[in-house]
Amino acid sequence: MLTSAERGPARVPDRVLRDLPKVCLHDHLDGALRPATVVELAAAAGHRLPVEEPEALGRWIRASADSGSLVRYLETFQHTVAVMQSPEALVRCAREYVEDLVADGVVHAEVRWAPEQHTAGGLSMAEAVEAVRLGLSEGVLAAEDAGHIVSVTQILCAMRHAERSLEVARLVVDNRDRGVVAFDLAGPEDGFPPVRHRAALELLADELMPVTLHAGEAAGIGSIRDALATGRALRLGHGVRIAEDIEIEEEDGVAVVTLGRTAEWVRDRGIALEVCPTSNLQTGAVAAFGTAPERHPVDMLYRTGFTVTISPDNRLMSGTSVTGELASLVTHFGYGLEDLEQLQRNAAAAAFLPLEDRSALEGIITEGFEGMHG
Repeated sequence: MLTSAERGPARVPDRVLRDLPKVCLHDHLDGALRPATVVELAAAAGHRLPVEEPEALGRWIRASADSGSLVRYLETFQHTVAVMQSPEALVRCAREYVEDLVADGVVHAEVRWAPEQHTAGGLSMAEAVEAVRLGLSEGVLAAEDAGHIVSVTQILCAMRHAERSLEVARLVVDNRDRGVVAFDLAGPEDGFPPVRHRAALELLADELMPVTLHAGEAAGIGSIRDALATGRALRLGHGVRIAEDIEIEEEDGVAVVTLGRTAEWVRDRGIALEVCPTSNLQTGAVAAFGTAPERHPVDMLYRTGFTVTISPDNRLMSGTSVTGELASLVTHFGYGLEDLEQLQRNAAAAAFLPLEDRSALEGIITEGFEGMHG
């Protein structure tokens, strides 16, 4: 495997990255709020924040996420979720989410969130889903009026440690023609396997609804196997610990790669990994490989043929974006336009869209990157 130094200096200027057409597959709505929006919504809802000035709140959230303390990391979501309990708040957050995608050069995104966490203000889960749908639609229409191409769909999450997954699965099915494209299990991965949600997963399989499960982040290979076998996952949320099922040895100066059975299954069948590099470092998902960005196994996975896609996970908590994550790959692994284009093609091909829409998305990517090459 070539190191970034062996591949030479980065070839993509920072000014180019934001204009590249990008696809985002793993992005949490409650982790993508603007600090100023959190402050305003908290004041309206009577929710007390640890810091009440937007820039200072943003710094506090990022410091908490970087602290190495799971308690402090999760506390940040308590504040964002708390201000997303009314239709008006959900509409606003969804609309601003689309605006931020456009500013980031994203042409297609699948935003995920857990409706069961947004009923404290009296909303039903169905009403919450409709509010987010409305906000996303407003954002997309405004973007189109301004001359920007963007599409956004929803992935509904059920919480692994809760008991409402069957309700969420039914909500996914009921809204399949209203912009909801898939189901996810989020929350604590270790100790809460997909088998606890068998009824929901069987319903989704019977209804031929796509599933992408968080797996290979807080737990290892066994969790990934379970997501594939029990969950019938078509993509893996994060999935980076699949790298623990790979051995690389040097023989006469040549890298020899040996894949375990699970890694072989994932790679050979093109099961997309929704990799979120900055978040993975914050949560310790890749601690076995090191704590520095250049030690993240994303490059090894990409170079050994896995279907790697790149997303921010939680824009607010990680202080990042799709552009920011790609910039890190350029800096730490020497990625050039060809690499970045392949990552976007991977994401377009893995999107939960009809074949015709995926083909059109790939065309947008091709055209956008050709313009940069030229």
